[in-house]
Amino acid sequence: MPVGSVSDVAHLINTRSKKNTYARMIVFLALGGVFLDAYDLTTLSYGIDDVVREFNLTPTITGLVTSSIMLGTILGNLIGGWLTDKYGRYSVFMADMLFFVVSAIVAGLAPNVWVLIGARFLMGIGVGIDLPVAMSYLAEFSKFTGKGNKAARLAAWCPMWYAASSVCFLIVFGLYFLLPQQHLAWLWRASLLFGAVPALLIIVVRSKFMNESPLWAANQGDLAGAVRILRDSYGINAHEAPAEGNPPPGKAPKVSFRILFQKPYRERTLVAGVMNLCISFEYTAIAFFLPSILAQFLGAGVFETISASLGLNALFAFTGGLLGMRLAWKYPSRHVAIAGFALQFIALISLALIGHPQALTGVVIAILMLGLWLFAEGFGPGAQLMIYPALSYPTSIRATGVGFSRSLSGIGSALALFILPILQAAWGTDMFWIVSISAIIPILFLLAVRYEPTHQDIDDLNDSRSTL
Repeated sequence: MPVGSVSDVAHLINTRSKKNTYARMIVFLALGGVFLDAYDLTTLSYGIDDVVREFNLTPTITGLVTSSIMLGTILGNLIGGWLTDKYGRYSVFMADMLFFVVSAIVAGLAPNVWVLIGARFLMGIGVGIDLPVAMSYLAEFSKFTGKGNKAARLAAWCPMWYAASSVCFLIVFGLYFLLPQQHLAWLWRASLLFGAVPALLIIVVRSKFMNESPLWAANQGDLAGAVRILRDSYGINAHEAPAEGNPPPGKAPKVSFRILFQKPYRERTLVAGVMNLCISFEYTAIAFFLPSILAQFLGAGVFETISASLGLNALFAFTGGLLGMRLAWKYPSRHVAIAGFALQFIALISLALIGHPQALTGVVIAILMLGLWLFAEGFGPGAQLMIYPALSYPTSIRATGVGFSRSLSGIGSALALFILPILQAAWGTDMFWIVSISAIIPILFLLAVRYEPTHQDIDDLNDSRSTL
């Protein structure tokens, strides 16, 4: 089977019939990075009140603590996406785990709030670098059509994210019983330190199983490398057949953010950016402050709050994410995203109207609305968050495009983490009126820009289907 271009590599991957364990392992390891990203972003959500008490923080400094990791992701996404397209998926993927190990240890042992802020910023850089390269691996080691295709595997990042959130709460749950009663304030430190353990394990496993993306290798003009990876990862008996116009060996195409704002990518960049910005803002409002919201609704202590948070994540968010994987390979990305945003808007408006429920019925409805929001996030916006940018750009700028979109996501989360503690202290659950706007804006952009990323493989020029 001749390989002379990126399109040839994409076509061979898309048309392969045999399942390959090696390629599946690479996809699994990419999702393992997503798992760690989510764990590190979740660990402080339940313990922020203990941090405030330990360091005697003002609302403004509390905002800096909670937003520091998102500020790091902004930088990490921009750097990581560019580095991934410039120097390859494998090199960046192997290096970014060091950020998690170092930052987890420093944050868990932080002697003061400024060290904690710095460590969380460093952790954010690691998260930001990891996501673009992980999404590139998921997109480039999967077929475009059929069950378990690119869209479904990209959507898998969402249930993996919620699985990590649930595991985080399970770990906290276990530590709650292991730590002496008088030292429960150490829970946030213990959970942060634990984040270094899976990072070290992932480093060991990745060094054994990971490989470079054959699409990226072909894009660099390294046809010999692309052929080797196709044989090792897929068992495809390919051989070099250089095509006219393919980059010569040693000469890689230029990687630039400017391309994202040129036709035909400008509108896709706009929609992906708006989705990432708005989704991250409302997700942060619900997911990060979920323990605090539940404490207000239930008037409960640490044990009850952790239990309720775990239950909501497992029953609603995780199951919604699993549904999102199935919907991703059967229905257009735009349609699923719009449906999810609409349900989230209903849930947020309902929470704003309910306010602080006094009767049991009101409490039950409020919790169900939180569950509805989490379920809609899982199958709709959450799943599509990565599908849209990862499948809208070719291999040469895929990670750069994902990284740029995710940097806007970091901005949305950082704004939410900085602003919402202040709004929550002043307005309580009335802040949901503001958050609900973030569910409406993406719908308008998705209706205006009708590009569908799951219609055609942008790397496979042999795909006969026409673009929308």
